[in-house]
Amino acid sequence: MRHGETIWNAEQRLQGHDNAPLSARGREQALAFRHLLHELRPKAVVSSDLGRCRETVGLIGFPEAPSDTRLRELNMGEWTGRRKPDLIAEHPREYWAWRAGTYYPAGGESWQDFRARVEEGLRDWLARTGGDLLAVVHSGVIRAALSAFLDLPQGRIVPVTPGTATMLQFGAPFDDDVKLEGYNLGLFAPQGAETVPD
Repeated sequence: MRHGETIWNAEQRLQGHDNAPLSARGREQALAFRHLLHELRPKAVVSSDLGRCRETVGLIGFPEAPSDTRLRELNMGEWTGRRKPDLIAEHPREYWAWRAGTYYPAGGESWQDFRARVEEGLRDWLARTGGDLLAVVHSGVIRAALSAFLDLPQGRIVPVTPGTATMLQFGAPFDDDVKLEGYNLGLFAPQGAETVPD
C-alpha cells in the first residue's frame, strides 16, 4: 500500500526522506483502505519508518506494526522539497533521466542502490512472515519492487495513487515466479490523477 496523500504530495513536492503530514484527503484515503484490508486480512504488516507511512499504518489499524528503514522512499538529495513542475521547467533533461533511473541529483540515491535496498528488505520480510504481508510504503518503493520482482524498467512504471494497493503473488519459496495481481487498487476516488512521486 502507498501511504495516504500528504500535504507535499498535494503541492507536487518531492519528499524523499523528508516528511510532510497526511492531508485531510490522505487520512480519508487511509481510512477507506480499511475496507479492503477487512477482505484481504494480511497475516503481517510492516511499514517504512517515515512519518507518512507510520501515520497511515496507524489509521488502517496497525499502529504497532514494525517499521524498516530499507522500505524508505528514494533519497532525492538536493531535489528534496522541490516542486515537480519547477524541476521539469528548470532541468527537463535531468528530471526525465531521473524518472528513467539513469540520473540522480547531488546527495541523492542511485536507482540501482535503491532497488537493491528495497528488494533486500521485502525479501527479508516475506521470508519472516511466510509471504502473507502488507507493506505500507512509498510510490518509489512500489516501483522498485515491480522492477526487482517483475523485471520491469523503472521508466515504464507510472507512480501509484496515494492510499492504493499493488498486489504481487509469489511462488514458493519467493522465487522468480511472481505475478502482478493488481495495481493502483483503492476504494477512495482521488481528485485527478496522481503522478507525483514521494
